[in-house]
Amino acid sequence: CVLKSSDRKTTNMRSHGSNQQPTQKHLQPHSHNKQRFGMVKARCVITSALLILRPSAAFVNQMRCRTASTLNSKMSSSSSEEISRIQLIKNMLKLGIENGDAAAVGAVIQDHRYKQHNPQTKEGGPGLAQLFAKLSKTNPHVNIVRAFEDGDYVFAQTEYDFSTRRIGFEVFRFEGHFAVEHWDNIQPRHVPEQNPSGHSMVDGPTTPTDLNQTEQNRAFVRDFVETVFLKQQIDQLPKYIDGDELIQHSPRLIDGAAALKENLLLKTENDNTTFSIQYDKIHRVLAQGNFVLVVSEGHRQQVHTSFYDLYRVGTTAEGARCLAEHWETVEAVPPK
Repeated sequence: CVLKSSDRKTTNMRSHGSNQQPTQKHLQPHSHNKQRFGMVKARCVITSALLILRPSAAFVNQMRCRTASTLNSKMSSSSSEEISRIQLIKNMLKLGIENGDAAAVGAVIQDHRYKQHNPQTKEGGPGLAQLFAKLSKTNPHVNIVRAFEDGDYVFAQTEYDFSTRRIGFEVFRFEGHFAVEHWDNIQPRHVPEQNPSGHSMVDGPTTPTDLNQTEQNRAFVRDFVETVFLKQQIDQLPKYIDGDELIQHSPRLIDGAAALKENLLLKTENDNTTFSIQYDKIHRVLAQGNFVLVVSEGHRQQVHTSFYDLYRVGTTAEGARCLAEHWETVEAVPPK
């Protein structure tokens, strides 16, 4: 930064001990020169700072690349997080089956990781996509009636209209963003659609409540199935069902505990009673809020059978926990 000659002259007079005595004029403040000197000095400081701080072209390009990469990563992460696991399953079943949309399958299924427990469907994403492509040619309709999430599991009750109408339960296990395992249980929709109490196989509430009671409801329903179905302690029904308050969606049953007891017990030739169905094992109990799905296997009429029972838990007038509603599908297990 260089001073102009007029500024330099004044400075020399003050600092170099000239023989000429300073006059009153020299002793007067040179406000105009001071202002100019201050402005020049400020410009010098700013210019120096800019020269020091100005990044190189390579640095600018590097930062642009990093910024773009970060934005893309955040957008991708946000996009994945915005689509819930339940919505991914809904999209796959709806778009995959109705439209044969392979992309809807690929968004949920990774070929090398997906384990299929339905023996009628091939393993992996391509097998599922092939099945959906085949089904899409039957002009199908898919309705996801109710869907829930329990940890890494998504489970849903579904209504299918292919060449025949069917009711099903679908269970998917997730690892991260992708479903890696699948079970299902599907049976024909009963005709007439309404049972003797006027309920269909799918109507009723669909949204879970009492989310803070999930574990208590899970334990209550597990205890019911273990006690009544596995141990066959039919006399314990009043512990779980409040008289006729159980709403029954089983196609052949009416509401209440009495009808369930009558359905479970059969008279033998010796006038003894035996259970009409045999639950041998509970595989898993999935729950969200007041909805609990029990996946079991056993025998019905000596046929190896899978039982999917969905319960809605409620409370009695006294505030005790009880079974308020029941949906089911029953399917013979295909031979391996």
